[in-house]
Amino acid sequence: MKSQEIRSQFLEFFKSKSHTIVPSAPMVIKDDPTLMFTNAGMNQFKEYFLGNTVPKFSRATDTQKCLRVSGKHNDLEEVGMDTYHHTMFEMLGNWSFGDYFKTEAIHWAWELLTEVFKIDKDILYVSVFEGSTDSDKLGMDQEAYDLWKKIVPENKIIFGNKKDNFWEMGDQGPCGPSSEIHVDLRTEEEKAKISGRDLVNADHPQVVEIWNLVFMEYNRKADGSLEKLPAQHVDTGMGFERLCMVLQDKKSNYDTDVFTPLISQIEKVTNSKYGVSEKTDIAIRVIADHVRAVAFSIADGQLPSNTGAGYVIRRILRRAIRYGFTFLDTKEPFIYKLVATLSQQMGEAFPELKAQQNLCENVIKEEEQSFLRTLDQGLVLLENIIEKAQGNTISGQKAFELYDTFGFPIDLTALILRERGLDLNEKEFNAELQQQKDRSRAASVITAGDWQVIGEEEAENFIGYDHLEAAVKITRYRKVEGKKEGEMYQLVLDKTPFYPEGGGQVGDKGVLISESGEKIKILNTKKENNLIIHFSKTLPQDLSVAFKAVVNADKRKQTQANHSATHLLHQALRSILGTHVEQKGSMVNSEYLRFDFSHFSKLTSEELNQVEAFVNTKIGDQIAINEQRSLAFQDALDQGVMALFGEKYGDKVRAIQFGDSKELCGGTHVKNTGEIWYFKIVSEGAVAAGIRRIEAITGDAVKAFFDDQITTLDAVKAELKNAKDPVRSIQNLQDENAGLKKQLEILLKDKAKNLKEELKAEITSINGIQFLAKKVDLDAGGLKDLSFQLGETADNLFLLFATEQEGKAILSCYISKELVANKDLNAGKVVRELGKYIQGGGGGQAFYATAGGKNPGGIEEALENAKQYIQ
Repeated sequence: MKSQEIRSQFLEFFKSKSHTIVPSAPMVIKDDPTLMFTNAGMNQFKEYFLGNTVPKFSRATDTQKCLRVSGKHNDLEEVGMDTYHHTMFEMLGNWSFGDYFKTEAIHWAWELLTEVFKIDKDILYVSVFEGSTDSDKLGMDQEAYDLWKKIVPENKIIFGNKKDNFWEMGDQGPCGPSSEIHVDLRTEEEKAKISGRDLVNADHPQVVEIWNLVFMEYNRKADGSLEKLPAQHVDTGMGFERLCMVLQDKKSNYDTDVFTPLISQIEKVTNSKYGVSEKTDIAIRVIADHVRAVAFSIADGQLPSNTGAGYVIRRILRRAIRYGFTFLDTKEPFIYKLVATLSQQMGEAFPELKAQQNLCENVIKEEEQSFLRTLDQGLVLLENIIEKAQGNTISGQKAFELYDTFGFPIDLTALILRERGLDLNEKEFNAELQQQKDRSRAASVITAGDWQVIGEEEAENFIGYDHLEAAVKITRYRKVEGKKEGEMYQLVLDKTPFYPEGGGQVGDKGVLISESGEKIKILNTKKENNLIIHFSKTLPQDLSVAFKAVVNADKRKQTQANHSATHLLHQALRSILGTHVEQKGSMVNSEYLRFDFSHFSKLTSEELNQVEAFVNTKIGDQIAINEQRSLAFQDALDQGVMALFGEKYGDKVRAIQFGDSKELCGGTHVKNTGEIWYFKIVSEGAVAAGIRRIEAITGDAVKAFFDDQITTLDAVKAELKNAKDPVRSIQNLQDENAGLKKQLEILLKDKAKNLKEELKAEITSINGIQFLAKKVDLDAGGLKDLSFQLGETADNLFLLFATEQEGKAILSCYISKELVANKDLNAGKVVRELGKYIQGGGGGQAFYATAGGKNPGGIEEALENAKQYIQ
């Protein structure tokens, strides 16, 4: 079967078992602080397992796009080395939320694999949890064992330890024993040598797990203990790529039609061949895998960057570029050319790939160009490290600096060193890397206690669209602690007017006031797995009393004005620039708004003026908001309401309309556009290839901006003696300044000519080289003119000039081209090394280069040390 048929047949099978087919959630997670990416099919259902939300259905099935770069059997640096692990993969799954349990899960899994997909029963093994003797003291999963014993021979049942057969969501949360189904794809000759039983979970490429059936029946508490969940759940996950390998009778995931179209395109654009060389094969597998992870992430709204989830995506893409650079000899961007093939192949199942194809191509191409420049720069820097090395071992600290500061891959450093007969101090490098990881972990780790439940709560408890104050009760709380935040408390209320951070809008702040007058400051509000959490530094003395929840009305008013303005801005951009414009991110607080959007070029001043005028016209029209709550998602789309890629929408959505602007949005908004008062763009620039960013202000911030502009204008006019036309006066000053600069240039050139004659007499001969190192009173341009004038009068000339300008030092080095060719002298290297005396650096060409520094006091030492290059 083709992969599309396999995916479809899986979903239809569980649909026939009364499961609701749900769409894949975005791969990039936005409302779960414990995860950057969806790494398992169950992530989008965590709120159900945690009991934060009543499930809309008791059974579900889907295929979920996932991303893993670490974890069991999987680390980024290992992907591509074998044939069955991936970064981005699809996980087929079926779930029961308090409905069926082990009996149905096991029987249906076996039915699908052996009766529907016709997999030979003899090549399948199953595992059950053997129990544990640690503090949990869990018994063997007898129920699962007895169920399997009725289906398969006992020699096909394997007992697995806690690592392999007890699944946990994290350090805390729902967990339980699991049964895995493994497949043995080896030849009969190989099977005769050793039983498949002995190769299960042993990382054998042809004996692999394809399906994991998790039986969630416990909750892991903060103190490490287990308690029974109030309901039992089923969470299964089957690797789509591995299933395709089995059903298409292949020995490698990469030989299935999930990957072969990509591999063929890689062969074409890199002029390489898969299946000839192991090094080439690994490189092609790395690229085929990684382009999927990167393209899906970009389509979901996550651009490569230097922090957080964006850093993970950049790291994955750079690894692919590096493998192409080293093993496929690709020195030009090529990975972006694979996106069209991927889109054609998977766009039907995941339409976001087709819709975002151009964006994916542009972003990947720019990242490739940037990193290839980094590789070129890194090769030069590595060469400098090698030149200065003492002995045959290169400092791990220097290699880490190259890796950490410049992004130069450590495996490429090690490869180049091996080719040069040199060793890398890996112990020193690993120590530096571990220190960095420890610093990062210490800064980000937050420990949370168990929830202390003190009351009942409602499933849908946000009332902040209509109220900024409400009588509330605390229903649960927990203590959390982080290195940055210190000790804090998270409170959950039975209902809340506080808007939780989401959709680009910051969370509300405010206060809880008890009946006795005690005030608890709410510092932030967030949503975690559909639970609205209020952050506070203090805990109320009496948690059982009623409180008055009061939102900071001023901040909410300014924030919602900015949020409504982003909707008008989006409409303006699509109207003026074209309907290719799509929102790619936003940030809205009480001070300003930030809006990222797809567009291929910088906006002109005229376009920016048009955008401002468009938005301010809508503000002036005083358009009333048209809000539809609890609208069916498909009905909203049918009405032409705009949805954003990468956002997770439920069955019921909220639509916001200001005139022709219609978008899905859960944020808070003004009742009338007139409340925004005025809209002013303060900056526009690039974020990534094809992505622009506008920052703007509204309301009180615009008033403050105008006041500041008037104050500045008054100050300028005062400096210009209250000129009636300050612009004309400034133009006159600029004209006058330009004329004086020209006169100064002429004077400096004359001065350089006179200096030339004086300095010719000071040139000395050292080892057959004409040498002069001297401090002169010229600017940088004068130093260059003087150097080249002297260069025309003498052969074999080595000049080092220095000057002090406005408290800073400048070095200028000129070396005759014959010395560059015959004596291996390099002006760029000279100024880089002598630049340390003036606490600076620089570079240039081999025959002329300059350096700048902040320490003029080091000039004399730099001049003195210039002789070392020719002595």
